[in-house]
Amino acid sequence: MPWFKRVEKGIHTPTEEKKETPDGLWHKCPECKAVTSMAEHRKNLSTCIKCNHHDRIGSKEYFAILFDDNEFTELDVNLTSGDPLDFVDSKPYPNRIVATQKSTGLKDAVRSAYGKMNGREITVACMDFAFIGGSMGSVVGEKIARAIDHARKTRTPFMMISKSGGARMMEAGFSLMQMAKTSAKLALLSEEGLPYISMLTDPTTGGVTASYAMLGDFNIAEPGALIGFAGPRVIKETIGKDLPKGFQSAEFVLEHGFLDFIVDRKELKEKLTNLLSMVCEQETEKAKAKAKKTTKAS
Repeated sequence: MPWFKRVEKGIHTPTEEKKETPDGLWHKCPECKAVTSMAEHRKNLSTCIKCNHHDRIGSKEYFAILFDDNEFTELDVNLTSGDPLDFVDSKPYPNRIVATQKSTGLKDAVRSAYGKMNGREITVACMDFAFIGGSMGSVVGEKIARAIDHARKTRTPFMMISKSGGARMMEAGFSLMQMAKTSAKLALLSEEGLPYISMLTDPTTGGVTASYAMLGDFNIAEPGALIGFAGPRVIKETIGKDLPKGFQSAEFVLEHGFLDFIVDRKELKEKLTNLLSMVCEQETEKAKAKAKKTTKAS
């Protein structure tokens, strides 16, 4: 069968004419190793069509999922980090910030915006792991605090999407102060009766887990997300014992009562809309009951 072998000898294709498959056309699932086209993978919101493994995505993708027609107004766009400690490791901190901004197109590790989700106004802050591991520095804390203030001012629900390795070591104590700052702002949000939804994605660790990520009226997560304070390796070395299977996975955390539910990314927008609809209905009923009591008293 001649098509299985070269019948004419001496045929050589120049290197520059050889056709190769371009990079970025295919995606291989890190969990089940299934291969699919990048177009299909993106269409499936970066989840595996075979095992439903959720790949990490950033604020750009989450905003596109949540906001109607991907239309939103971004808050505090140009807020960037200073260098309060004159920190230097392998390179000066300001140089690292500039280099990361150029490589990611981001100003820092969180973006905040407001818009409509299925017609309902909402304020959203979303972290980006691509920016120095989603580490929590002064800008992250400040932008989240301002986003909460915006939610209070506009009387809209607030949603926080966390994805972080924890505090930013280059800012030391300044970074840790953001835990108290954001928690205090969330207390004010709660006093005003505005709902706060905290969504934990892979990974959510360190000071972020120890503060605003676990303070939601509803704490939710994506399937398989790593959620914890210290990493599994550190804990294992500290206690000198093997950890339970699936330790610090979203499913493990849910089973032990620290999450309200796990939501598939493809169902996220619809479930959030239903959740906020129920919350708002309850608040309306409470307001009516309160008004009725006031009328009777007068």
